[in-house]
Amino acid sequence: MRAWLLDPAPASRRQARCGRWFRAWLGFSSNGLAMTGLAIVVALVLIAVCAPLIAGSRAATLQSLGDRLQPASRAHWFGTDELGRDIFARTVFGARITLTIVALVGAIVVPVGLVIGLPAGYFGGAVDAVLMRLTDIFLAFPRLVLALAFAAALGPGIDNAVVAIALTTWPPYARLARAETLTHRHAEFVQAAVLQGASRTSILFRQILPLCLPSVLIRLTLDMAGIIITAAGLGFLGLGAQPPAPEWGAMVASGRQVLLNQWWVATIPGIAIFVTSVGFNLLGDGLRDVADARG
Repeated sequence: MRAWLLDPAPASRRQARCGRWFRAWLGFSSNGLAMTGLAIVVALVLIAVCAPLIAGSRAATLQSLGDRLQPASRAHWFGTDELGRDIFARTVFGARITLTIVALVGAIVVPVGLVIGLPAGYFGGAVDAVLMRLTDIFLAFPRLVLALAFAAALGPGIDNAVVAIALTTWPPYARLARAETLTHRHAEFVQAAVLQGASRTSILFRQILPLCLPSVLIRLTLDMAGIIITAAGLGFLGLGAQPPAPEWGAMVASGRQVLLNQWWVATIPGIAIFVTSVGFNLLGDGLRDVADARG
């Protein structure tokens, strides 16, 4: 199988495509830091999916005022918070909220960025000027400050937090899609499609979009750490997930009052945010290195 994948003269498109992906995997797997990031992200997904099994009986007794602010023990591996809730169980279930926010934001910003960046790069002129000036307006403000403004205007809640983060995250994807489109719009295969009578819409979505998508997805992977931190910041300020939802930022906020004496209440979810952010950064760096090597 390895010889078939690495054959320098593939006999079919399927073999060539599989060989290209296998070579990309070999380059990615040779990067130890990238594999570490992949392991962290895969572990996070498994924890989120299997949260009821991992938390076990601790999830059934999330609150017991008689056990409030207890240190780590056999019964409570990470201790308990100010309401006696098991921090291990809440951290495990908090992975679900984090992944949900990341997935929803990604599902919004990638299409929005492509819809704005592709026409701007392909048509140019007034279309490019209008769309890019709109993008520059959003880029002029710090992301977190703008997200706070939108979240405050929309109100607290996970859905509103996702919208607020997405509204501040899409501009870099639009600019990246525009740059990729400018690179490819005069390519020979595009000119061939024009001569064959293909419409502009068909050229954008069938010829140019597939070439822009890998770069945009790699950028999304690199931005996921920022999305997680922004979501945690909104939760910390009370503008994200609302109690009793086990969102990591809100958990850090609830533990700041007892940080000196019961440090584990805020530290454990803080470590979860840190490790998850590092994992996505390492994964994104590895994917970018592979893309650069292929380019």
